[in-house]
Amino acid sequence: MVYIIDECHLLWDDICGYLWNFIKEPVKIPLLNPKERQTYYGALDLLTKEFILDPYPQGNGENTVNFVTQLQQRNPGAKILLIWDGASYHRGEEMKKFLTQQNQEMTPEEWNVTCHRFAPYAPQENPVEAIWLQLKNLLRRFYRFGKSFAIVKRLFQLFVDFKLFNVPNFKNYDAFSQFI
Repeated sequence: MVYIIDECHLLWDDICGYLWNFIKEPVKIPLLNPKERQTYYGALDLLTKEFILDPYPQGNGENTVNFVTQLQQRNPGAKILLIWDGASYHRGEEMKKFLTQQNQEMTPEEWNVTCHRFAPYAPQENPVEAIWLQLKNLLRRFYRFGKSFAIVKRLFQLFVDFKLFNVPNFKNYDAFSQFI
């Protein structure tokens, strides 16, 4: 199994963006607490193009390990290759302990979980970034329904559940051309 992974930190003010307005006065959208946030871990299966989304309170080592464990449970016994960015919690102590436990006394070719990082500061290499952008742009189109952050989160989840985004064309990503 090959998963491309990234995290999205959804903020309530993500629902606001640039909107065209035909009147001279800007439209003001009141936000009660613009600092509210929800972290989502997303994994794009390179082979099936399935997108897996799980909400977490924040991005950290513990939640990263939990998400990877859930990916393993979806594919019992399968070897997993994770391709992701260099976030500190991807390479932190919790993840190192997890990988040591998963791959103990095995050669790299036998590892149950292998991690590969994108180049530093290169979000354009990660197709999941394109999915996050599509989902947030879609949220902005539905700004009038975002009366509370709970509704914004439900809309975000709904967009994923109904696959209201396009999976990026992997031909546009040099790193994945060998898999196509």
